[in-house]
Amino acid sequence: MRITEIQGGVPDRRIPDRPPGPAVPRLVLGERLRKLREAQYISRKEAGEAIKASDVSIAQLERGRCGFQERDVTDLLTIYGITDETEHATLRALAAQTNSPGWWHAYRDVVPDWFQTFLGLEQAAGVIRTYEVQFVPGLLQTPEYARAVIELGHQGAPEPQIARRVELRMLRQRILHSTRPPHLWAVLDEAALRRGVGGTETMRGQLEHLIAACELPHVTVHIMPFAAGGHAAAGGPVTLLRLPERELPDVIYLEQLIGATYPAEPNEVDHYRHVIDRLVTDAAPARRTRAFLLGLLDEL
Repeated sequence: MRITEIQGGVPDRRIPDRPPGPAVPRLVLGERLRKLREAQYISRKEAGEAIKASDVSIAQLERGRCGFQERDVTDLLTIYGITDETEHATLRALAAQTNSPGWWHAYRDVVPDWFQTFLGLEQAAGVIRTYEVQFVPGLLQTPEYARAVIELGHQGAPEPQIARRVELRMLRQRILHSTRPPHLWAVLDEAALRRGVGGTETMRGQLEHLIAACELPHVTVHIMPFAAGGHAAAGGPVTLLRLPERELPDVIYLEQLIGATYPAEPNEVDHYRHVIDRLVTDAAPARRTRAFLLGLLDEL
């Protein structure tokens, strides 16, 4: 479904609220276990040794990057001195939810492990802030533009696989049309809009799609013009995901060609949050985006 099909920026009631996935239970449980561990002055290494795991594994669990085994949760709670049965039962129930498959599990043949984590966070986020320098963000792509981008990164892949990747990208966009959509705050580098991905007609359709997206009340698009010169995120794309649960920290996602990283230390998260704040300040105001995009259309 194209954004242009939705009238007046009203969510499409035919699209249900976002289905729950494992991302939020993983983050909630990981954050709770981290606080319990630190309250007892137990290091990650000590916690890992107690359940025959590495300190890296404990860090991954606490950051919500993977599912939990109920036995490990029980053992960790014992180590942390938690005897309350209600607490045990609640956290064991959360552990069971951390291994439930998201709807995107059906596309696991075209979704690498590192991207499954992002999909879960994206689908659960209340706010998505992103900067892109090469391409239009996936949540704002048309099917034709998405196909062109995917073919660039998967040259020689069979047509059915390309089609499934495009289908997955379009399904991701359903969150923007649900009854409880996240606020998408995107900064696009002018280079991404001038690069003729897929040819003239594909770019024309993509620009029209972005103009329609700007009418949605929960989508804000800024353009970083060439005239702005250098800026804080010149190194590449960055995405910040904010979950509705107030106690959960923001998540930073840095995508690379064949992988991604999730900087999680507080100082790293603060750094990238500051970068995104600077990008919004340095970019052209959102009220000028429509006129800018119409100007690009006239040039095609």
